[in-house]
Amino acid sequence: MSKAIYFSEYGAPEVLRLSEVTPPEPGPGQVRIKVKTASVNPIDMKIRSGLMAGMAPVDFPVIPGLDAAGVVDAVGEGAGAAVGDEVLGATVGGSYAEYALLERPVAKPEAVSWEIAASLVTVGQTAARVLGQLGVQAGQTLLIHGAAGSVGVIAVQLAAARGITVIGTAAERDLERVTALGAAAVRYGDGWTERVKAAAPSGVDFVFDASGAGVLADSVALTGDAGKVITIADMAAAQHGVRFSAGTSEQVGESLPELVQLAAAGKLTVPVWRTYPLAEAAQAQADLEAHRNQGKAVLLP
Repeated sequence: MSKAIYFSEYGAPEVLRLSEVTPPEPGPGQVRIKVKTASVNPIDMKIRSGLMAGMAPVDFPVIPGLDAAGVVDAVGEGAGAAVGDEVLGATVGGSYAEYALLERPVAKPEAVSWEIAASLVTVGQTAARVLGQLGVQAGQTLLIHGAAGSVGVIAVQLAAARGITVIGTAAERDLERVTALGAAAVRYGDGWTERVKAAAPSGVDFVFDASGAGVLADSVALTGDAGKVITIADMAAAQHGVRFSAGTSEQVGESLPELVQLAAAGKLTVPVWRTYPLAEAAQAQADLEAHRNQGKAVLLP
């Protein structure tokens, strides 16, 4: 037996409970890892609270979590790693556990810490996916709403590294941090459009909304074309003719190796805020909900 966090009903962080479970067995193409680190993502809280029930209903009980890093201890037929390998990736069946399954494991370089390894997966591939969907090119200007958030900080770095001029909206306390990542930081809230125009006098070519803060109508007006705006956080996207971008685990393999190598080379950073033992997963989620944009919370099973 091993330990895992699960929930059997939607609700506040307190619905998360620690329990003993039978370790999962890897199927064809899968590996089982002894989890070293599992990251806590905003989507975890949305699923737990029931906010995603209409879009992605779950079958209770649920082991939460999407991302993990660890050491392979069992492999299925045709698996992409061997026992003893240090890997990271998107999990099948949850990551808040001592053991988890990966379908597309990516090798973890020694230069990448366990905490960053688990923190790169979902937020990194989301940022890379949206930049690809927008088609933004070097020399163009991209506005990122929520630039200090978990996806935003990676999107800023990837875009800036590709020669894209980045404007990032953030809270007053986060402006200096966003600037350090390579963006022209602009305070969000009332009057943000005028501040963005001042920061980008030649105009904005594309908008990536990672905030879900009701900015779509003004973003469309800013670019003049709803097709140049994408959101990952605003469920009202269709009302504005804006694309809502949602990915699948299959897409992780497309961008994750590149992200891992950038991190290993010191060209991509993921701020890790706090680490927690597995038993304190509920506290980790509660802390993230109370203190947004502080960085990643990571569980240590």
